[in-house]
Amino acid sequence: MATKGEVLDALSRVIDPEIGLNIVDIGLVYRVEVDDEHVEVDFTLTSPGCPLADTIIADIRKEVTEATGIDDIQANIVWNPPWSLDFMSEDARLQLGYPI
Repeated sequence: MATKGEVLDALSRVIDPEIGLNIVDIGLVYRVEVDDEHVEVDFTLTSPGCPLADTIIADIRKEVTEATGIDDIQANIVWNPPWSLDFMSEDARLQLGYPI
C-alpha cells in the first residue's frame, strides 16, 4: 500500500508553472488521503483565475500514479482556506525573495 509520505514526495515533483516551485513547498496541498486503490488530494491555486489548473491536475495524477502504481487519483481544487504566502515553506519564501 502506498503511504501519505510517498504521495507527498510525488507531489513535490509537481511544479507550479507560473511560480516555478513545487506545489508542496508553495503550500498548495491541503489534504492527502491514501488507501489501497485510491488517492485523493485536496489542493488550491494561488488565484481562482489560474489558467494552469488543468496542467497541475494532470501533473498530480501523473506523478502520483508513477510513484504509487495507483491509477485512481482524485485531485480536488478547494478554495477554503484561501491560499496565502504564509502557507509557503521557508525554503520557498527564500527562493522567491520573501522574508521569513
